[in-house]
Amino acid sequence: MSEPGSPNSTTLPVLEKTTEGAPPKPAQETLPDLGGARRFWSARRVPAGIVAALLFVVAGAFLYDVVAVRAGRRALTWRRELARQLAERPLDDIWVLLGAGVAAALGLWLVLLAVTPGLRDLLPMRRTHADVRAGLHRGAAALVLRDRAMEVAGVRSARIRVRRRRADVRALAHFRDLDDVHNDLVAVLGDAIRGLGLERPPALSVRVRRPGKKG
Repeated sequence: MSEPGSPNSTTLPVLEKTTEGAPPKPAQETLPDLGGARRFWSARRVPAGIVAALLFVVAGAFLYDVVAVRAGRRALTWRRELARQLAERPLDDIWVLLGAGVAAALGLWLVLLAVTPGLRDLLPMRRTHADVRAGLHRGAAALVLRDRAMEVAGVRSARIRVRRRRADVRALAHFRDLDDVHNDLVAVLGDAIRGLGLERPPALSVRVRRPGKKG
């Protein structure tokens, strides 16, 4: 438990009694939105580990063979065969082109991982404190919106998919007019999205239809 006054301490809201006729006094002021919340960057441990392991194996094999040649032994068969193939095969050979394409694709993949943040399932929330960053998982946001959608009269079921820029809502209405259900869903889910506290609230896309007939 953090002591009062420490950077990691948590202050709980306190309700104070007020005299009759006097307006309630807020116990704590609402912190302003500092803005500037950016996406969370992935550590990229798996791709980095794979590349490091491959480089370690290849570099170790070449180093061992070079040391063996310097010690008076013959070069390994695979390295002599590789040198011969590289010397004899023309540049337009299918295997040379295939190997160059694989190497280029691997390099582009590593560059893409280096310049993109990753963690697409984590939506950044508004910053109200300079030392605190918070994020909301897209699955949790979809679950909250689904619960709110099921509270609308006439909604039988709802499927919600939250993306970075848009929240897609597909609802089935078994009574009431479809336009009325649609308008209620837009109003309720719009308030729910604003209440999530996201830095960039996703746009809302709502579709309502009747359930299909059985048989």
